[in-house]
Amino acid sequence: MTDDEIFDKWHEECGVFGIFGHPNAAQLTYYALVALQHRGQESAGIATVDGLKLYHQKGMGLVAEAIPNEAMPRLSKGHASVGHVRYSTTGVSQLLNAQPLVFNFQRGNMALAHNGNLVNAHQLHSFLERRGAIFQSTSDTEVVAHLIARAGNPDMADNIREALSIVKGAYAFCILTDDKLYAMRDANGLRPMVLGKIGDAYCVSSESCAFDTIGAEIIRDIEPGEMLIISKDGIESTRFASASKRALCTFEYIYFARPDSDIDGFNVHAVRKDFGKLLYREHPVEADVVIGVPDSSISSAIGYAEESGIPYEIGLIKNRYIGRTFIQPSQELRARGVKLKLNAVRRIVEGKRVVMIDDSIVRGTTSGRIVDMLREAGAVEVHVRIASPPVTHSCFYGIDTSARDELIASKKSVEQIREYIGADTLAYLSEGTMMQAFGIMDGKDHGHCNACFNGKYPTEVYEDLSKSIMDR
Repeated sequence: MTDDEIFDKWHEECGVFGIFGHPNAAQLTYYALVALQHRGQESAGIATVDGLKLYHQKGMGLVAEAIPNEAMPRLSKGHASVGHVRYSTTGVSQLLNAQPLVFNFQRGNMALAHNGNLVNAHQLHSFLERRGAIFQSTSDTEVVAHLIARAGNPDMADNIREALSIVKGAYAFCILTDDKLYAMRDANGLRPMVLGKIGDAYCVSSESCAFDTIGAEIIRDIEPGEMLIISKDGIESTRFASASKRALCTFEYIYFARPDSDIDGFNVHAVRKDFGKLLYREHPVEADVVIGVPDSSISSAIGYAEESGIPYEIGLIKNRYIGRTFIQPSQELRARGVKLKLNAVRRIVEGKRVVMIDDSIVRGTTSGRIVDMLREAGAVEVHVRIASPPVTHSCFYGIDTSARDELIASKKSVEQIREYIGADTLAYLSEGTMMQAFGIMDGKDHGHCNACFNGKYPTEVYEDLSKSIMDR
């Protein structure tokens, strides 16, 4: 059993970064990937170009493991670079799926880095295989590479447009060629992507926290359906698709993004604090102390404490040095495995009525074990408050969620979940109240994807593409 199976939280997505026209492109990309490490810890990679050759390094594990120091002199020959940190949402976790994916074809070198998930990847993969394509990986990203190569236009931007007109789903793409860096965000804006500048060099990233790390300034968010073309001549903004109904993934704010990132004009930490404040207004409780489940719930716990006047304390400590996998020899250790990740601070919770703030409940097993842990540490009451609505539907856009029948809120009521996790009370932030943190009132169109809460997907999912679309 892996520690992810024990600690049933959402899995991170992926993170992408690209930079063009900087003598230290590889080093800056390395630092940026470290800043984006929270978005994926299975593999990492960097590809650079010097105008003639492409250099790349990728491997399994964290950035420091995947890209050793001895690889940097070779990568540093390039003036432009793309990087990627990965958690597998399609394709198995192995080196052949690590990104950037690198290709050499008639029109030169190309490296692709992708955050998101293509909902029609299976259909496209089958279509391309029937026409002779040979795949080296099981990643949906390689499908896009084949579509680009198949397009056959003299201009790379036109090839990318043609490829992306066929794919459906969520994506933020960085594509590096010998002389240009291309950055694209899907037409719904499901995945975030931001533009920055350091000196005379432009850079793009999944999150703005990477810019803070390398000393770049934020220029703006990349628009849904926009393609940026960055070269020695500067930056060009064009479109590969008309903007569809905007649908940024709300879980970027709830869980995935770093608190110091700004996404589409909102600071993640500030939004999470507002979630906590709204949660108290909607579901107050009398208690002695407010604690948050590290790390993504801390901001909401602070907001809940500020709004309620109940003191905020650090009541749970996270072990940051546990490995990604752990072999457990007995059922007893499996049942207590959450203590490998978290420990309760007895002096803080003993004899107290505790409000435990968490960002979400997936399967419920971890929540139950944390409640038990707090009671073992002497908490006399445990009131669980969730800073998001119940998760009732799976995500198809690049977040590795459980199958719907494994999501506890899809089959149990709030009261049944409360009984299952053993809390004295349980309450969730409602969807309408949650959106007030973005200034959206009265259920108006809010430009976010909340499909995991309400089942309203902004695109087709696993669509059967018609033959007329593919045979052109």
